[in-house]
Amino acid sequence: MNYIIDDPVNQRFLLHRAVHVSPAVLAEEMDKVFAKCWIYVGHGSELAKPGDFVTRKVAGRPVIFARDAEGAIGCFFNTCRHRGAVVATKREGNARRFFCVYHGWSYGLDGSLARIPGEDAYTGSFDRNEYGLKRPPRFEQYRDFWFMCLDPDAPALQAYLGRATEYIDLVVDQSPSGTMQVISGTQEYAVAANWKLMVENSVDDYHLPTTHTTWLNFMANSGVTIERPPREAGQVLPTKGYAISLGNGHFTTDNVNFRGRPVAHWIPLYGEAARDEIDAIRQELVERLGPERAERVANTNRNLVIFPNLVINDGSSVTIRTFFPDGPERMEVTAWALGPVEEDESARARRLDAFLTFYGPGGFATPDDVEALELVQQGMANWRSDEWSEMSRGMGKPESEQLNSDEHHLRTFWRHWNRMMQENA
Repeated sequence: MNYIIDDPVNQRFLLHRAVHVSPAVLAEEMDKVFAKCWIYVGHGSELAKPGDFVTRKVAGRPVIFARDAEGAIGCFFNTCRHRGAVVATKREGNARRFFCVYHGWSYGLDGSLARIPGEDAYTGSFDRNEYGLKRPPRFEQYRDFWFMCLDPDAPALQAYLGRATEYIDLVVDQSPSGTMQVISGTQEYAVAANWKLMVENSVDDYHLPTTHTTWLNFMANSGVTIERPPREAGQVLPTKGYAISLGNGHFTTDNVNFRGRPVAHWIPLYGEAARDEIDAIRQELVERLGPERAERVANTNRNLVIFPNLVINDGSSVTIRTFFPDGPERMEVTAWALGPVEEDESARARRLDAFLTFYGPGGFATPDDVEALELVQQGMANWRSDEWSEMSRGMGKPESEQLNSDEHHLRTFWRHWNRMMQENA
């Protein structure tokens, strides 16, 4: 089935609502999307020391993300080669080996089989070297963002990322040493909605003045300038921003900042005591990057989507967000805060406060977004009688004029998703 109606002549784009409710669509996605794309696993800073590991599900598969004794980072399927039990049962920690509690098989930090109780009972063709933990066929990193791919024939990660690397670089450039750090603590929550609705929501600036009125009022009451949008066709936000396609299904918003940035745009909400420190951060950016690049890093913000399910929000703070389907009408969301490793205590406090205030599951934005997405999912129960979602906003304008409040970037996602779903149909 072709799930979209894409009619550039009549400037019409429709999405079939079965994509958000059908178990058959989800089964196809697991084979044609999640098994073919590079999927985010974790950030290298989560593994500070040899022996550090974290366990998580990636594309529905339990994995171990670990640093071995020599400092190399690896990824393994968290499944014992003997009877299939999970071998690393803790969320995170530091270990010398991974041990299966069922029959005692144990594995080294490099995934190799370390010990089998009563090994001399295995004879004949049994070769212990064949029984290390299985690895994803591909595992690569860009700027310490680590991804796995289940397709051995997939292009290299950097080729897959393409122009998205330009926007990852804008994040990493916030650190004087080019070293970003996941800040301790993880946010996890479930949403009773299809996972692709989170893709849309993460970059849909059209909803901000409607859904997030409380946050905008809070910012204005805190002394932040929230100007009325000029009478320019289609603009709904205080500053003009754009929607940009980056190839391979990746896309971003790119906006002039109005809501403050720890690196390095002061707003009254930060308090007068923070002015000098933020000015010093900006000066360091200018000296290191030059005035033009420093302006780009300090005074613009963006929500970047790496197809299919990684979002890097670089706004009032930096957030890594990933989400996976748990059935066609439910998703599991995980989010982390990211900051420069050199950040001092007061700058880190501002960053975390901004992260929790807007992006946190108890903040101003995320509960509103969750409510909106769950209302959408509830409305989808009528999909057989009301089959199509309208997504034509901004269609017909040149790409260079596509606003962040248009739906150009959403159409970018759906066109790429639809192509993948049609392959080998």
